[in-house]
Amino acid sequence: MKKILLCIPVLALFAAGLAGCSQQRRWNDQERKAMREALRDYRQMVYLDDLTDAEFSLFADDVSGQLEASYPVYVTFLEMPGVSDTVDMVVVTTIVDELNADARNMRHIYPYPYLVAQGVLPAGLNYEQQHGFYKCFASKVNNTYQTMGAFFNAVLADTTDLSQIRQMELECANDLFGWTFTEVDILETVD
Repeated sequence: MKKILLCIPVLALFAAGLAGCSQQRRWNDQERKAMREALRDYRQMVYLDDLTDAEFSLFADDVSGQLEASYPVYVTFLEMPGVSDTVDMVVVTTIVDELNADARNMRHIYPYPYLVAQGVLPAGLNYEQQHGFYKCFASKVNNTYQTMGAFFNAVLADTTDLSQIRQMELECANDLFGWTFTEVDILETVD
């Protein structure tokens, strides 16, 4: 009985130590804010530059949460070799996880101003017209590529204006707006 009574204070101290450690193992508000501010440097990435401030805030909170879950001691995380590579990896992984071929996200992969500049879409489309295009485009992508991996491989390999993805864009533009693409041969003259 004495052994049990002697063990209780030791167990209480151990439990208090664990509780103290678990509180130390969580980032505080200032550390989370610092990480969200550091993530603003990623705002120029293709997917992230088209997000609204509210969407980006949710994205930054998601990345910060993943980093905190994986590296619960903030100071140790900052002192870790390759910390910027780790943050890069989590940012890219989060982007890939968020992207689906749907109308909501296709506008981030292929922004409207880019499609106008490429001659795929006419300038001046309203929100409903743009949404109709992205819905059509997402449907074609989903019907063509069986997995997101296959779609992303096609995006990465997309080096020509007449690729399969460009053909899908042009088909949707033609179906919705009668916007046709004409291929023109340009001959180089040598003096």
